[in-house]
Amino acid sequence: MPDIASSLVTKDTQLAPIPIELVTTNDLEQRPENEVNWAKANGFKAKAGTLCLLAELDGALSKILMGVGDNMPVASDPWWLAAAQEKLAPGVYEIINAPDDATLKAGAYGWAVASYQFDRYLSEPVDDPAVLMLPADIDRGAILQEANATALVRDLVNTPTDDLGPAELQDAVEALAEEFDGSCSTIVGEDLLDENFPAIHAVGRAAAEGREPRLVDLKWGDENDPKITLVGKGVCYDTGGLDIKTGGFMRLMKKDMGGAANAIGLARLIMMNGLKVRLRLLIPAVENAIAGNAYRPGDIIATRKGLSVEVCNTDAEGRIVLCDALALACEEKPALLLDFATLTGAARVALGPDLPATYTNDDAVWAALEAGSKKVGDPLWRMPLWAPYDESLTSPIADVCNISDSPMGGSITAGLYLQRFVEDDIKWVHVDLFSWNPKQRPGRPKGGEAQAIRAAYSAIDQILSLDE
Repeated sequence: MPDIASSLVTKDTQLAPIPIELVTTNDLEQRPENEVNWAKANGFKAKAGTLCLLAELDGALSKILMGVGDNMPVASDPWWLAAAQEKLAPGVYEIINAPDDATLKAGAYGWAVASYQFDRYLSEPVDDPAVLMLPADIDRGAILQEANATALVRDLVNTPTDDLGPAELQDAVEALAEEFDGSCSTIVGEDLLDENFPAIHAVGRAAAEGREPRLVDLKWGDENDPKITLVGKGVCYDTGGLDIKTGGFMRLMKKDMGGAANAIGLARLIMMNGLKVRLRLLIPAVENAIAGNAYRPGDIIATRKGLSVEVCNTDAEGRIVLCDALALACEEKPALLLDFATLTGAARVALGPDLPATYTNDDAVWAALEAGSKKVGDPLWRMPLWAPYDESLTSPIADVCNISDSPMGGSITAGLYLQRFVEDDIKWVHVDLFSWNPKQRPGRPKGGEAQAIRAAYSAIDQILSLDE
């Protein structure tokens, strides 16, 4: 992909950037007469994301007017500058009238991720991105940390399963551990049974040789610091198992490891910034394949926590692999446990692709997450762990069914299923996300997407302070 780092530079007297001036619809008529006339001749009305190029008498580009709509941009909107980045030719540009540093930082993040393109399989190289020059007192590195975490998530989700199975997902976590001096261990295949992870093994046991199920376990940071554990659903491909999906629903199932990708992205943010936490990252990585030894509807599966699960549908596999990882996470009593999963179509029906359905057992944790979400423009929406629906998971022959007996409230009942494997005294957040842009928008190309990690990162300090 293009080098995101090259899309942002700090103030350099050796460079002569082209100025970009932000213009609202109300301000347009107040500009110099020659600019107003030129804008009208080019149909420029200062609508958000539109550009009007102004030239010197010799034809050289002198300045760009950028429309921002009725009001100047705000710091909670990371996308206000992305459309300009995608329209501008390669060169160096500078915003000369940003409302404040926080708004410019937000726009610079959008500018940086707008330069992202997944070009791994393209035969022709992509163009170098347009470059934004930032004032010397703005922390370019912090902006790029978030942009690079987003790019990492997008790369992982966009990569086809043939090149990103359970083993390659393990490689991604091990590379992270090596880069930041963490430790990483992995339990693979039949060893999952020996180490009491029977649910992960059951879902992934039908995969081909070399794609065996595994649990990847990264640890980083001082053992005396507050413990944060991230769990990511790593279903590298989901056929639906013996309850096989139709072709249309299977088309995007390379992205069913989007929860793992986002957990990895958040882990990277935490480590890059050197947060004073003891981080643990758990990725149950499997391929839900079809073979003679695939797990079946009607099977009873053991779990690490000791609860038995009746498999009522093999296409509800994500919650089965997550429950073993959540049980392991709870054994060391983390101060915060977050899981990320592309878990249910019901969440998308309820909230669409942009709003991750977010569940938590702690109101103060939600308050911190909501504040972080609004601050950085990374949307979340709280959903209820509505206890009366829990009875719909009842099995006559096991402790719990893996799906509800009703087609309604599917995201809620999935959250209630996971809650059975989380200890009551642990602050827990479950994020049911899509991890995919179904259409192109400024800064957000069609394809894999990071969701909720910037909001979660922004909230961590506040959440950890709740116990102080």
